[in-house]
Amino acid sequence: MFDEKSYSLKMDKAIEVFAKELSSLRTGRANSAMLDLIKVDVYGQQMPINQVASITTPEPRMINIQVWDMNNVPLVDASIKKSDLGLNPQIDGQLIRLPVPELNEERRTELKKIIKSVGEKCKVSIRNIRREANEDLKKLLKSKDIGEDEEKTYEKKIQAITDDHIKSVDEKVSLKEKEIMTI
Repeated sequence: MFDEKSYSLKMDKAIEVFAKELSSLRTGRANSAMLDLIKVDVYGQQMPINQVASITTPEPRMINIQVWDMNNVPLVDASIKKSDLGLNPQIDGQLIRLPVPELNEERRTELKKIIKSVGEKCKVSIRNIRREANEDLKKLLKSKDIGEDEEKTYEKKIQAITDDHIKSVDEKVSLKEKEIMTI
């Protein structure tokens, strides 16, 4: 039997990943989620910063990273510099301070493009899930597990689910763009 819910859940997952990517994009204020996608090469493996340090935001434009192991400070510093966040770490012993500068017009425009492309990637993965669902429907029809009417009904359901998810992505994109353009 065909279960459209499993495809809906896959699409939800795609949006979850998308939302996490969006939260890691830098807006004008400090947010520890900005560092979520940065991995540090420690102990022979890639680890998120929050697994080698405590991250706090004491002020609206400052992120503090308290690195637990002194030896990891230069590694965390290097990872932040390599990221596309455009932040300049200041090291003070085991504490790394990350001042978050105001966004200039050029950076805002660049971020809007990044947001659009991340949104587009999410939409593509949602459409791929729709394609997968439709292929499964064709197989079920071929093996005579469902009739043509059922196939059409399920196709409509899948398309409706897809449309809802794409709309959700568009809403998140425009919200994030508004957030970035607000000074």
